[in-house]
Amino acid sequence: MLVGVSSFANLSTKLNGQGVLIAEVDRFFPSSKHCSCCGFIHEAMPLNIRDLTCPECSTHHDRGINAAKNIRTVGLARFVLGATGSGIAS
Repeated sequence: MLVGVSSFANLSTKLNGQGVLIAEVDRFFPSSKHCSCCGFIHEAMPLNIRDLTCPECSTHHDRGINAAKNIRTVGLARFVLGATGSGIAS
């Protein structure tokens, strides 16, 4: 099921009323291309690549877990630092 913007707004309103905070991350943020350890950004990465090793820090990543870590970092930065925009500093 595809959740539209209005559904997200409704969910956000309901959860904010319960004290839950939601951070929206730009849909074009390169979460799976961004090394969650050192911040290196892989320029080209086909969708069939599921595991990767960062050429900068040699950390091995599962693409989905790496993306989840980066999305969490961006969301937390928005609450803690009041950050805006779609990226995270390396």
